[in-house]
Amino acid sequence: MSAPAKETITITLDGRPVRATAGAYALDVARAAGVEIPTLCHHPDLEPVGACRLCMVEVTHPDWRGWSGLMTACLYPVSEGMQISTRSERVLEARRRLLALLAARCPGSEVIQELAQEHGASTDRLASDPEADSCILCGLCTRTCETFATAAITTHGRGTDKAVGTFFGQPPEDCVGCGACAMIC
Repeated sequence: MSAPAKETITITLDGRPVRATAGAYALDVARAAGVEIPTLCHHPDLEPVGACRLCMVEVTHPDWRGWSGLMTACLYPVSEGMQISTRSERVLEARRRLLALLAARCPGSEVIQELAQEHGASTDRLASDPEADSCILCGLCTRTCETFATAAITTHGRGTDKAVGTFFGQPPEDCVGCGACAMIC
């Protein structure tokens, strides 16, 4: 017995109709349609988590009577008639603000600085630590370790003290030295 066929639907993506599989994530649908949405925490071999929030899109539907909202494209399933904008002013402003915060937090991260410049994000009014490391806290390393290795590393702390490390800062007994965390970073 074969699996039931997935329903094909039509959504509107940046003003044009696009065919998609019902329930597929908006990020995957957009990329399949040739629309690039920036991400930092997304990897095709890992479950999406929406941690970086950079893949925000504006979503509405004719049934929603004018309401629209910003959603993470990597976690938002598409449905018939949905309208998605990847470049509305709300989306672009949300990305600029997020990238400004990331650029101030990680002034040494080339990928963040390039994205911030590309999207017009400014750190002029934000404090920055020139001694900060370049970790952007995307979580790819910890998720890779959890999924494919031993879960030896995790994030700890909150706010500006958040960092990637080990439980209580102790050497990870479970680490097998596979290097998957460093490879994906």
